[in-house]
Amino acid sequence: MFEVGMKRKAVFLDRDGVLNKPIIREGRSFAPKTLEEFNLIEGATDAVNRLNEAGYLTIVVTNQKDVGTGDLDAIILDRMHKKLRSAMSLDDILVCTCVDECWCYKPNPGMFREAEKKFNIDLRSSFMVGDRWRDIDAGYNIGCTTIFIDWGYTEGLKRQPNFTVNSIFEAASLILNSHD
Repeated sequence: MFEVGMKRKAVFLDRDGVLNKPIIREGRSFAPKTLEEFNLIEGATDAVNRLNEAGYLTIVVTNQKDVGTGDLDAIILDRMHKKLRSAMSLDDILVCTCVDECWCYKPNPGMFREAEKKFNIDLRSSFMVGDRWRDIDAGYNIGCTTIFIDWGYTEGLKRQPNFTVNSIFEAASLILNSHD
């Protein structure tokens, strides 16, 4: 039960490679650019719903530079997020569309600080789940427990995550097993 003034726990989720299938080219992960390419990862809906039922806020934090460069239409991005919201119960979807690194572009803390203020989140009791170095570094930068979904990309990590798993479903199980 949530009480006014009480700090809340959140699970921050990267989008591409965590909730939806990324486009893989030469061992690297890229965001889908069409609605037809935007497909959910098996188990993602169940995982997010289980986290919600346990009382965690579920917040997507995603860099979408392709919108800023004009390679992805903002209307298509909005449709992707409507598809995501219709499939699972998310508390928020925060997006950085900046072309150049800015305060909100992961691994920088902007989107997390926005969510922290909006939802009264205890970042130290929260989790960041991602599939790339920017996600893990972002989690470290704000003091969250980091969970890396290892898809075997050629891109390496800059920091070691707290945990490494093979799927969003496995990440949710790990979080729920740590639940007080």
